[in-house]
Amino acid sequence: MTKDELIAFEDEIAATFNAGKIRAPVHLYSGNEEQIISVFKNVRPQDWVFCSWRAHYQCLLKGVPPEQVRDEIMAGRSISLCFPEQRIYSSAIVGGVLPIAVGAAMAIQRSGEDAKVYCFMGEMTSETGIAHESIKYSRNHKLPIHFIVEDNEKSVCTDTREAWNQPHLSYQDVADEYITYYRYQTKYPHAGAGMRVQF
Repeated sequence: MTKDELIAFEDEIAATFNAGKIRAPVHLYSGNEEQIISVFKNVRPQDWVFCSWRAHYQCLLKGVPPEQVRDEIMAGRSISLCFPEQRIYSSAIVGGVLPIAVGAAMAIQRSGEDAKVYCFMGEMTSETGIAHESIKYSRNHKLPIHFIVEDNEKSVCTDTREAWNQPHLSYQDVADEYITYYRYQTKYPHAGAGMRVQF
């Protein structure tokens, strides 16, 4: 899919959500189209993709038909999209897919299968213990896995760096064959598609 096609898909979902036709949370992408397309240039059909609750773009770029992704979102599964046929899984649990992705990479290594795992996480998740352990284990055992840290500078409604009192994140400038890091600005709130109101 092209950048414009990705944007058009999310804009349609946002409009549908704001019209009250999706009766469940949605987590939308915006502003990272070029970076994620670049990552997916290396992802092959036999590779596995694991991601968090924000996974519309990954599903589309992994080859899931847009109408199938849309149907799942309309059914209330925006934050837990799973398409085994295309080898893509997501979870709404913070860091939940990380150990599963590591396990999949271990299975690939042991079987000798020609495949690789790509595991996406937000920058707040990347600062948790489960992320550090998953990355360290994968490096030390030379697993066929690559982690992508997507930094939109927010953990729900909190600035990530302010939350940790850490102006520089752990993987922000790491030159590492196991990690791709990129920073982007999104036009959408953490969840939903309009203006978030805090009480």
